[in-house]
Amino acid sequence: MATSTSIPFVKMNGLGNEIVVVDLRTSAKIFTPDEVSAIAAERSSRFDQMMVLHAPKTKGTQAHVRIYNADGSEAGACGNGMRCVGWLLSKSLGQDAFKVETRAGVLDVIVRDQSSITVDMGEPKFDWQDIPLAEEFRDTRAIELQIGPIDDPILHSPSAVNVGNPHAVFWVDDVMSYDLERFGPMLENHPVFPERANISLARVTAPDAIILRTWERGAGLTLACGSAACAAAVCAARKKLTGRKVTVTLPGGPLVVEWTSQNRVLMTGPVEFEYEGMIDSGKLSEVPV
Repeated sequence: MATSTSIPFVKMNGLGNEIVVVDLRTSAKIFTPDEVSAIAAERSSRFDQMMVLHAPKTKGTQAHVRIYNADGSEAGACGNGMRCVGWLLSKSLGQDAFKVETRAGVLDVIVRDQSSITVDMGEPKFDWQDIPLAEEFRDTRAIELQIGPIDDPILHSPSAVNVGNPHAVFWVDDVMSYDLERFGPMLENHPVFPERANISLARVTAPDAIILRTWERGAGLTLACGSAACAAAVCAARKKLTGRKVTVTLPGGPLVVEWTSQNRVLMTGPVEFEYEGMIDSGKLSEVPV
């Protein structure tokens, strides 16, 4: 909990996706973008995403969670981070099922054990204005976007969807044969994405299996992105490349994603506890109260 001089954090990961969790449920403190990026720059508190718990805003929820990328920007969803939050809340509350609220809405979390935590990531949004895209595309299963020569593009025709965050999924034969670290920033900031986007390379290997690599908006190339796994799963099913339940294998390991008949996206996977630490108060513009 926050004190007058410092703030504790818990360092975790979800399939190698580096997560820092901070509990400010008893504090009025709200991090600024500069504070967030300074915390991310510290070796001990480095993260891809930081999950900050605030007091609940909605009846029936256990926390309101702000999600920050390493560059200080806010995200609407982080599946790996939400599993970490779920595991910590299950320990502190003594419950295995509860609700948390994010910018993307209220999410249900079920904790079986540290290796199997399910997050209901909500309903996917496919309409161009809901993703959002800067111009109208009637069919977002494949939008007009490419890099490279017009007659022989390197990447082209991604599927677009919002699963808490905007996502573009390029369908390729080999996810490792593209320099995503070079293409990622260019595509993340492409004018067609007014709020930027997560950029993924996906390969369908079976009716129930996808291989995925992701450049995360505001974080860069990461070992795993839970919302990107959900995005790839629903887009693959929508294109009839797979069924509605798949195993998505990321560089950090596998996640199971199911797009239910009720139009909910359920993501299941593990978390790993690393250590606890204290945020350097020198990184903060003001101390918590």
